[in-house]
Amino acid sequence: MQVMDSTIVRSDKTDKYQHHDYYNIDELLSEDHLLARDAVRDWVKREVSPIIESCAEQAKCPVHLFKGLAEIGAFGPSLPAKYGGGGMDEIAYGIIMQELERCDSGLRSMASVQGSLVMYPIYKYGNEEQRMKYLPKLASGEYIGCFGLTEPDHGSNPSGMTTNVVDKGDYYLLNGAKMWITNSPIADIAVVWAKNEEGKIIGLVVEKGMEGFSAPEIHGKWSLRASITGELVFEDVKVPKENVLPNVMGLKGPLGCLSKARYGIAWGAIGAALDCYDSALRYSMEREQFGKPIGQFQLTQKKLAEMITEITKAQLLAWRLGTLANDGKASPAQISMAKRNNVHMALEIAREARQIHGGMGITNEYPIMRHMMNLETVLTYEGTHDIHLLITGYDVTGLNAFK
Repeated sequence: MQVMDSTIVRSDKTDKYQHHDYYNIDELLSEDHLLARDAVRDWVKREVSPIIESCAEQAKCPVHLFKGLAEIGAFGPSLPAKYGGGGMDEIAYGIIMQELERCDSGLRSMASVQGSLVMYPIYKYGNEEQRMKYLPKLASGEYIGCFGLTEPDHGSNPSGMTTNVVDKGDYYLLNGAKMWITNSPIADIAVVWAKNEEGKIIGLVVEKGMEGFSAPEIHGKWSLRASITGELVFEDVKVPKENVLPNVMGLKGPLGCLSKARYGIAWGAIGAALDCYDSALRYSMEREQFGKPIGQFQLTQKKLAEMITEITKAQLLAWRLGTLANDGKASPAQISMAKRNNVHMALEIAREARQIHGGMGITNEYPIMRHMMNLETVLTYEGTHDIHLLITGYDVTGLNAFK
């Protein structure tokens, strides 16, 4: 585990964010939900807000925050406490993701990958020995994990993956490569999906230090700059058979993980939108032109009114999805709809907020451009904007546009 890089500058600016709940949705939440939100918000304001602009500008991942994320219960909050999870419900998970992404999408990515794409598949598809070996260390932040599905030539079509394993008796020989992997250069373990000799997809836990396994960092990103991204490269990696997740085979394994992650994004994106709206509303009260605050002009009020309307709609969509998830009734298609709608909503609000801030909106005095750049990636990862549209289209028509 690394410590904070001394070049990360800590700002003395105060995080003035105030939550906005136009339809009193907080009344639908439990006391535990509200306590979790307050705890995460306080931690974010204290530990992350003062350094996030510096991290983004320098493209440095604040790796030291993994321990803090663990302490506030951001890793696997809805997984059983037996394995280090929070034992909370799916709405609590969503609320925590929202508070993290209110600060930065990269911060939420650090947590959601660890919880939804690494801890969840080990819990859901692993055996008890694997759960006890990995989950407590992941939950505590001792281990960092990553998820290997996307390949250089296979993004929206994961079934076309070429990463493969060959049975060698007491181990599998793993070859291939994965691309655009959050946390990979700093990860201790990777949950990797590969095809066996029969063409069936299986999941394996690949550990740092296995010969032939490397994870080079991807440089030059203009988005999610506070989140570290890399590749996974496998060259004749010997993976013990006890590292294979035994309780799933086929594409339903990784897709089940993606549904969990997409659910968190549907909540998280609202946080980014709220931060942009909060900043724009406050700025419109302070910035004067032609002898009055710009918030008094009709066109500014139009922007603000439409922003809070879209946020409110997204909040209601996420809350209802959360109640369905708690009952085990949230379908992958319903999750796709919420992810697509809420991320697009957040990106549009970031753009409108930038206009309200005028020229100041492109500076690091305000979070708008950082959110906007981040959301361009969030719109694409965990299923692109267009792919989620086709998932909904397939669900309502029964006709498969992917074939």
